Amino acid sequence: MSMKKTKIVATISDLMCEPEYIQALFDQGMNVVRMNTAHITREGATKIMNNVRSISDKIAILIDTKGPEVRTTNMDKELVVKEGDKIKVTGDLSKRDCLQVNYPGFVNDIPVGSMLLIDDGEIELEVKEKDQTFLYTEATNKGIIKNKKSINIPGVNIKLPSLTDKDKDFILFAIENKIEFIAHSFVRNKQDVLDIQKILDEHSSPIRIIAKIENQEGVDKIDEILDSAYGVMIARGDLGIEVPAEKIPSLSRKLIKKCIERKKPVIMATQMLHTMIDHPRPTRAEVSDIANAVYNRCDAIMLSGETASGKYGVEAVTLMTKVALEVEKNKDRRNDIEPPINNDTSSFLAAMTIKAASEMNTTAIVTDTLSGHNARHISAFRGEMPVFAKCYRPRVMRELALSYGVFPSLIEPKKNRDKTIDVALKSLLKDNSINIDDRIVYVGSSNGIRGKASFLEIIDVKFGIKPKKEENMRGLVGPMDL
Repeated sequence: MSMKKTKIVATISDLMCEPEYIQALFDQGMNVVRMNTAHITREGATKIMNNVRSISDKIAILIDTKGPEVRTTNMDKELVVKEGDKIKVTGDLSKRDCLQVNYPGFVNDIPVGSMLLIDDGEIELEVKEKDQTFLYTEATNKGIIKNKKSINIPGVNIKLPSLTDKDKDFILFAIENKIEFIAHSFVRNKQDVLDIQKILDEHSSPIRIIAKIENQEGVDKIDEILDSAYGVMIARGDLGIEVPAEKIPSLSRKLIKKCIERKKPVIMATQMLHTMIDHPRPTRAEVSDIANAVYNRCDAIMLSGETASGKYGVEAVTLMTKVALEVEKNKDRRNDIEPPINNDTSSFLAAMTIKAASEMNTTAIVTDTLSGHNARHISAFRGEMPVFAKCYRPRVMRELALSYGVFPSLIEPKKNRDKTIDVALKSLLKDNSINIDDRIVYVGSSNGIRGKASFLEIIDVKFGIKPKKEENMRGLVGPMDL
């Protein structure tokens, strides 16, 4: 059974969101659609959302906020700079003949000696002096400064509010349209997550928050961030500017380990197949980058410009799927990260489920879940067998589209455990996810659909389903009323 366990997040723009395109991406292995609000309006987001929902109710939608970022602004024309040029920088938009940024408190926050890295580090300005109005900088290399380009200041904590007005508007959009995930950019601490959670709570919204880790402060405070966030995205673009590039691989592994130990989904992002924006084939290094993310046990890997504006978006998703399948087939469990159990019944059962699945000649793990809790715990232990999660809510089914190795689908609530198992197994037989001669591990709750996992059962499928009285077991192999 070739089933990709590592999930794929694909960024979709309103300029490339035709249903046929989304269907092709879905057919090739896309699980989650990301919308980047830095580049779309509400109207564009609505167009993308409607087209995604017309394709499948299993595709989750993730909406990406801009977050507390500094950008160049109010530039009528590009600024050509040479090494040694003196450039005044300010957050006061009333000043002229200088480089303006979109944050009024910029000058106060930046100490002398800091480096301003503009447009992903293409231009570097060293702060030589400052007064109350201006930073007096000197260019250390030549290049072109353009309008609305990002500015990173390594080692400096900017006191920007965590949410812009545009962010707040898109959070309300996500609430109104029952989006599954909000990925918040430049999360620095727990409070940045709580600022969004407060808005969600005011509207009784169940949207899950993904914290994008893009600076050193976010790395340093990952434990408190994970206390409040549903999951993490390792956004290596800005992180690779804020932090020396040689540290990114080890920091990424640290963040992945933290997320798996906390049983939180983790997404690896940024330029995974950047070459395929314009070319049909990736570099060998890009293929290795995808493979390493899978070897490191990420829940998901992400495409940005490759699918949002690239010429070979479908091919990029196809390649990601092929690489993931190949790596998953050959992975070494000695590299796995074992989440702690900590006297938690769900964690203990999840660990024993993986052990039973590997030692009892099973082909799958099956669980029913109201909140996704059981499936996420099993997912964290990164087993070899697919986890078929029978969900009672469509929203939870889509949330689990972001969890490693979980294949979610819907089930109607039943009165007792035996009936639930019966219906779950019959539905999996019907869609050919399992076979009548298979053996599976079933994880469920004896306390009804609202209870946490409380039992583990090893079931031979042919004995786990209840045929109609007029059918004998031999007849189960033939046509059935499922």
